[in-house]
Formats: sequence, C-alpha cells, structure tokens
Amino acid sequence: MGEFGEKTTTCGTICLKYLLFTFNCCFWLAGLAVMAVGIWTLALKSDYISLLASGTYLATAYILVVAGVVVMYFILLLIIFLLEIIAGVLAYVYYQQ
Repeated sequence: MGEFGEKTTTCGTICLKYLLFTFNCCFWLAGLAVMAVGIWTLALKSDYISLLASGTYLATAYILVVAGVVVMYFILLLIIFLLEIIAGVLAYVYYQQ
C-alpha cells in the first residue's frame, strides 16, 4: 500500500478519460453536422419550397437546425459540468499540499 495522498492512475482511468473526451467530441461534431445540413437546406435549397405542395421540407430543415443546436448546447454544458467536477476533485485531492 502506498502513502496517503499518493496519486495512483491506472490504465482504466486513463482510458476512460480519453474515451469520454472522444465521445464528447464525436457527439459535438455530429450536432454541428446536423445543424450545418439544416442551415444548408434552408439557405441553398429554399428555391424549391414553392414547388412543393406541403411544408414538410421547410419544417424538416428547421427541425435539423434546432436538433443540431440542442445537441451542441448540451454537449458544451456537459463539458463544463465535467470540468467543474474535475476542478473540485483536484482541489480536494491537493488540499493538503
């Protein structure tokens, strides 16, 4: 057994940290892509809306934009929340030093 306050980082915790970071980045990029497709649809394909009988095309584009914004917002909130937890844990661990 080690001394009190000895920092032990195992392979599992390191792997978990990078895995969480990777998935956060992937979800953020997916939200950005969904939002970009929605904006692209609204900006460049809006000429075809008058040819369609229903407003489904326009509604779908707005739903894509809103879904992308929501995903990006919640991923950024999750990243901020995780950073606050990490800061709190580090402050607790290194309080005596």
